[in-house]
Amino acid sequence: MNDSRKYAHRLAWTLLAAGAWLLVLLDDQNVAASESPNLVVIFIDDMGYADVPPFGSPAYATPSISQLAAEGRSFTDFQVSSAVCSASRAALLTGCYHARLGIHGAFGPNARVGLNPDEITLAEVCRSRGYATACFGKWHLGHLPPFLPTQQGFDEYFGLPYSNDMWPFHPDLLNRPMEERFKVYPPLPLFSGMEIVDSEVTSEDQRQLTKQYTEHAVDFIQRHQDEPFFLYLAHSMVHVPLHASEAFDGKSGAGLFGDVVQEIDWSVGQILQALRAADIDDRTLVVFTSDNGPWLSYGTHSGVALPLREGKGTSFEGGFRVPAIMRWPDRIPAGTSCDALAATIDLLPTFAALIGADLPQVVIDGKDIRPLIFGDPDATTPHHSYCYYYENNQLQAIRNERWKLHFTHRYRTLDGRVGRNDGLPIPYDHAEIGPALFDLDSDPSESTDVSDRHPDIVAQLAAEAEKYRAELGDTLTKRKGSGVRPVGRMPKRPRSEDSASPAAD
Repeated sequence: MNDSRKYAHRLAWTLLAAGAWLLVLLDDQNVAASESPNLVVIFIDDMGYADVPPFGSPAYATPSISQLAAEGRSFTDFQVSSAVCSASRAALLTGCYHARLGIHGAFGPNARVGLNPDEITLAEVCRSRGYATACFGKWHLGHLPPFLPTQQGFDEYFGLPYSNDMWPFHPDLLNRPMEERFKVYPPLPLFSGMEIVDSEVTSEDQRQLTKQYTEHAVDFIQRHQDEPFFLYLAHSMVHVPLHASEAFDGKSGAGLFGDVVQEIDWSVGQILQALRAADIDDRTLVVFTSDNGPWLSYGTHSGVALPLREGKGTSFEGGFRVPAIMRWPDRIPAGTSCDALAATIDLLPTFAALIGADLPQVVIDGKDIRPLIFGDPDATTPHHSYCYYYENNQLQAIRNERWKLHFTHRYRTLDGRVGRNDGLPIPYDHAEIGPALFDLDSDPSESTDVSDRHPDIVAQLAAEAEKYRAELGDTLTKRKGSGVRPVGRMPKRPRSEDSASPAAD
């Protein structure tokens, strides 16, 4: 055999072997994909740390959530990125601090911004591995077409584009004529996909929301039980105004808030039942958590965060620390708890690792917390530090596993006052804190400033804060961050269109 024929022969065998290895590799990937878990995130709105067992002892029964905890793992130091809606949701879905995304506060019905479509969402990560994806419930990351869920990686969407109080019947507007109310908020729409299916949601419609979201979720599970899926069930409740369906209204014995939580509990039970009925319970990871702490000014229509301090809209633990339970039969140790620092921003990198997906090719802030989830006895928090941004990108606090340092800032508080029992808010007072250091291990209520006893810890955390200021900015110190990415923006409207708009930006 001459040299040219030897070369051709060797090349043919090399290509054949390479092809065989490629087939093996692809087959391994297909096997891995088939074994990848289904992913379910149940995201409650404004649920306080102590609103459900095992984090508190509410006056109403929650058998399904209690079952979730008994069969799963509770996280007692689980953090959100922001103590307000849009910013918190953006962080959950991108694995980034909201400050990195240029998103602060809560988008209103006239906002011309949203989650930048260039950001890679958890849904897009899952879709890259062949997952079916769905979002049912509250979105609040932009209500205009480029920002809606089906443009951000979700195959299906049904729900409200923003908070259920952003409508003409907001409690603050009830004493005004309707024509004045419409100047503040337009009618509240309900979406299916990209289409508005109810242009004027009523109180009666709101009473059906928890049930409708749940029915869509169960139907999605049934239709996709033979393929991997990611389900994001983002309930509008327990955000005010509270609404419960006829089946739960007045049934808890603990007021309307108890009724609403019990319907949420029913929803959790329906999800678990659907997974069992489809025989996919043992290959499904369910995560139950909240977007921020309770809206305390609404009195009996809000939850509680005790023993944590304050609630929604503050950088105290009552605003940022939320209940979290994760369940995956035979994989996550049942009836256990984890007190290590973890956060909603950790879900994207953790889910990506579980399903074999690549991470986004941009900086993210979340960490893979599989060792914490699966109960590795040697597992510790992957977060060297964690930052608390609020109020138009103010770095108000920073912490590590044990210590939390507040920088000087104003915050809202009821200062011990009790709210009303009729669904109307009372006004907040304002106070100032900082600099102040708290030992979260012994003082999760953030009641005793120990900065004078631990100047070394103060200096250490202050130095760590400078890294965040350089990367993410800080309006308190007038810093711009080098790592902040642009929020999604619509083109400016003609002046005539702006003047006709019924709601302020």
